[in-house]
Amino acid sequence: MPVISRFLGIIILMYWRDHDPPHFHAKYGEHEVMVSIDGKVEGTFPKRALKLVLEWMELHKEELIEDWELSSKGESLKPIAPLE
Repeated sequence: MPVISRFLGIIILMYWRDHDPPHFHAKYGEHEVMVSIDGKVEGTFPKRALKLVLEWMELHKEELIEDWELSSKGESLKPIAPLE
């Protein structure tokens, strides 16, 4: 599972050939969530960290969609800039 971004202790990953809907995974310590690119969240995450992940997602939706398309083909994913 390729890491596509890291910021403030949060790791953003996307699996190759994962199931629909388009989504990514975020890890923070022992917490992990799956976030659909439309904003639906599954799993538990500290509120502040989740807010940062959702803010990052809004800034990088086009890049996330591009990486989702690459991952569906099993191709290398492009890194996405961290939240600053």
